Amino acid sequence: MSFDVLDEAYERLRDTGPERTGWLSNHAPMAVEALVRHGHGDDVHRWIDSYSDRLEERPRGIQPIAPEEWRDPLGDPVRTGDWLDFFARALAEQQWRDVLAVWWPRLLPGIAAGATHGVIRVGHAVRALLDAETDARIAELGAGLAYWAARWQPLAPAGAGPYRAGDPRAALDAVPRVPDQRFGIRARLAQLADLPGWAEAAGAVPGDEGQDIPARLASIVEAAVVRHGTHGYGNPVMLVHAATAPNAVLRCLPALPRGLWPASLAAAWAATAAVTSAYAPPRAQPAPTVKGGVDLDELVARSALTGDPHAIKFVDTAVDAYRRRTDAGIVAAAANAIDLIEAG
Repeated sequence: MSFDVLDEAYERLRDTGPERTGWLSNHAPMAVEALVRHGHGDDVHRWIDSYSDRLEERPRGIQPIAPEEWRDPLGDPVRTGDWLDFFARALAEQQWRDVLAVWWPRLLPGIAAGATHGVIRVGHAVRALLDAETDARIAELGAGLAYWAARWQPLAPAGAGPYRAGDPRAALDAVPRVPDQRFGIRARLAQLADLPGWAEAAGAVPGDEGQDIPARLASIVEAAVVRHGTHGYGNPVMLVHAATAPNAVLRCLPALPRGLWPASLAAAWAATAAVTSAYAPPRAQPAPTVKGGVDLDELVARSALTGDPHAIKFVDTAVDAYRRRTDAGIVAAAANAIDLIEAG
């Protein structure tokens, strides 16, 4: 991977805000990390040029956030500039792993932040930092943490009870759908608190309790990727996050204390279940099949050609999943997602 290209891209994006028009996420830092990761560094600067009309200036702060007074501004998007300044200071004073370890358990309950883009952006930054610790990557981690803090949004509580010992695909099929799917994600997630069966589904993390947490989380990611192939037609873009959000958590585990792993697994599953509940259609379509064999390089190239950040990031997650377990259904779902996103 070309470290120079990624750091150049992060520097170009450093003074841009995490959102545009007050809610839509700035996908550029995430997409460029995925492009460079998969050998498309030569495309990065052209991609940023094409995306530049969707970038806004970094918001200014209103009032500094004192380290002991972080709870009040948590989840306040008006304080986005203050959160950016806060994490810039924190990362200048402490090691990035130490900052992440302190803030991960504070932010994790609000994993729905920015339609899960807060944790996704952090996941891309952490993956880049695990490859090389540079000033640009540390700054990008701070921007991701700030975005997560500013848009912090807790999900309706999960029920207490034993973990589900079963297939994550079956667990996703059991997630109840929110009744009113006419509006955006905030309106949909707000319905979870009163949704019969939500607490039980969100609390029933699938997989065997004796299985190690990274493998268990990986199986959830793989199930969400494959399920996009049969249900992604309902909302191809938003259902991408059922896979990319837990994969972001999985990417962060190596940088986190192991004591935080169980809560990370539970939150990642809740995020996947929430996006599924909010956007999955009631009926499955026939599963797509691989045409002409598995070619991961071609799949990544197709996603890059679309220019669409969700296609790029979903394929990035699908490639991760396929390399962990060579299931052709993962590749078929990713190729189908590209078709759906392009058609939409």
